[in-house]
Amino acid sequence: MVTERAANKSERLLRIEALLLAYPEGLSQAELARRLGVNRSTINRDLADLTARFAVYETDDGRLCIDRDHYLMNVRLTLHESVALHLAARLMTTRTDKQNPHAAAALRKLGLALEKLAPFVAEHLKASAEVMDDAAQRHDPVYLEVLETLTRAWSDRRKVRVWHKMEDGRVFEYSFAPYFIEPYAVGQTTHVIGWREPPGALRTFKIERLQRAELTDQPYTIPADFDPRNLLADAWGIWYTEAEPVQVVLKFHPRVAQRVRETRWHRSEQVEEQADGSLIWRARVAEPREMLPWIRGWGADVEVLEPKDLRETMMGEARAMAEKYGWFVSSQPGGKSSTLDDFFGGR
Repeated sequence: MVTERAANKSERLLRIEALLLAYPEGLSQAELARRLGVNRSTINRDLADLTARFAVYETDDGRLCIDRDHYLMNVRLTLHESVALHLAARLMTTRTDKQNPHAAAALRKLGLALEKLAPFVAEHLKASAEVMDDAAQRHDPVYLEVLETLTRAWSDRRKVRVWHKMEDGRVFEYSFAPYFIEPYAVGQTTHVIGWREPPGALRTFKIERLQRAELTDQPYTIPADFDPRNLLADAWGIWYTEAEPVQVVLKFHPRVAQRVRETRWHRSEQVEEQADGSLIWRARVAEPREMLPWIRGWGADVEVLEPKDLRETMMGEARAMAEKYGWFVSSQPGGKSSTLDDFFGGR
């Protein structure tokens, strides 16, 4: 009899957990009792076990809610799935400059879980956690607080008030509904895409530029046709546009052709090997200006063929850099000089 009561109670607690997860705003004891077909006094007796097992708290108006910031989820992973997370974690640790205690805690937990199955992998996971906590990482409590608030808003579907600082120092306040949070490895930054009011349109914020974020009680829904995969399909990174993507054509020197072929840089890319060993690379990109840091990184081993405005931008930058180092540059577009050829290694 005692065993049967314990089994019934255990099952009831699991059902309460499922209900509270399904209703982020919470449910009263009376509502839970009605849904479970028990007396309200039974729910009241279960409170101690609920708060101990499922991070449940009671609001001022008597609703029971799960504390989603501290709720622990049970996840079972294979060794290969765990290593996949290790690789993602290593990428995160090398492409972010900020301390993130949540990421560090997650890596430590994964490391502890793997100690018996794969102790060597576990050690590396814990080492990655130390990197995330390293004092050398930039401590930015404002960024972390804003990210946590946006995460709560995204999870609970509640709008936030945000204060966004422009590059010129001006600060604007908006109502914002987060639809998606996206990391940006190139700039070691994080962005949030969502509905901004004003102007009542989809916009992207660089989270590092949000000075403050406050959770509101205003609910929102993400449109059924919103899909970040489609939105960012043509983007080089995070920039998207409603206009048609632009054809970008680059010519890579033979000495880097193999390196270019080894990586798929964009989903639409096409490569053609030339008779001299050089490589013609083509892709349709939403906003080619976003590619500039990547193109610059190849130095004189790449030439922009299309579009015209991107080519002219790189020509201007090459001319300015040469002049900065005291080399003569032809004033004619596409013009050459022996000294400029020497500057770029005679390529």
